[in-house]
Amino acid sequence: MGDEGGVSPLKNFVAGGVAGACLLLAGHPLDTIKVRLQTQPKAPSAQYVVYRGTYDCFHKTVSKEGILGLYRGMGAPLAGVAPMMAISFFGFGLGKQLQQTDPNTPHTHTQLFLSGCLAGVFTTVIVAPGERIKCLLQVQASRGESRFAGPVDCAMRLYREQGIRSVYKGTLLTLIRDVPSNGLYFLTYECLKNLMTPEGQSVTELSTPKILLAGGVAGVLNWTIALPPDVLKSNFQTAAEGKYRGLVDVLRTLLREEGPKALYKGFNAVFLRAFPANAACFLGFELALKGLNAVAPGW
Repeated sequence: MGDEGGVSPLKNFVAGGVAGACLLLAGHPLDTIKVRLQTQPKAPSAQYVVYRGTYDCFHKTVSKEGILGLYRGMGAPLAGVAPMMAISFFGFGLGKQLQQTDPNTPHTHTQLFLSGCLAGVFTTVIVAPGERIKCLLQVQASRGESRFAGPVDCAMRLYREQGIRSVYKGTLLTLIRDVPSNGLYFLTYECLKNLMTPEGQSVTELSTPKILLAGGVAGVLNWTIALPPDVLKSNFQTAAEGKYRGLVDVLRTLLREEGPKALYKGFNAVFLRAFPANAACFLGFELALKGLNAVAPGW
């Protein structure tokens, strides 16, 4: 992170909220396309497929729903993005702090990876229900349904119909996706920052283009290992109740019906989104943290 000193929960909360907002605004349109590609029903032949690819999905979404169609389901993640990213960056900083006995000793790659994994565990409590609601709202529009009026209505109906377990459906898959991918995410960002910092300078003085590059590459590598469990999660969370018995059943069904390539549905949309969204995320965090350090150094 930008501040190599002690962890400040308040600063991390505010800076993490800025980071999350930047990530969401930059990446949500392609996230909508990714979810629709991942969850479209299997067609008997190519001519009957709903979306032929990333551009076709983008074109059809904008044609039918306007540009705002790309931002469907954003309310739920937006409501949770500040605490989610705050907890994520705080969890990473806390993990670093817990593993460091000497403040002057650099963290090892293993320590950075484990700190990132801790961040993934921390954020799942907020991410899992937000992702469930987001995916349902994104998919219902593409299927021509109007079951939910919005994020709040979706959450209330899920809870009313099947209780808190329905709201948190897919939590295990969210953990499987987020724990290792967050480890790689933060490890990559920290390593690239250190590599690009000239000798004799602090990482806090890194230029904006270098921060964008480090954040973008970290986001791409993150999704390289996160995509297969993300496909499983999206299908599980948007499926009719009772269709799948669990994680193994989702995996077995997808492999049987569509083969291994099914685990990389939405590949183009994911990787088109990953670089700019995560570059914006880390830049937002670093700038917000610098601002807070300047305005309130004692926090």
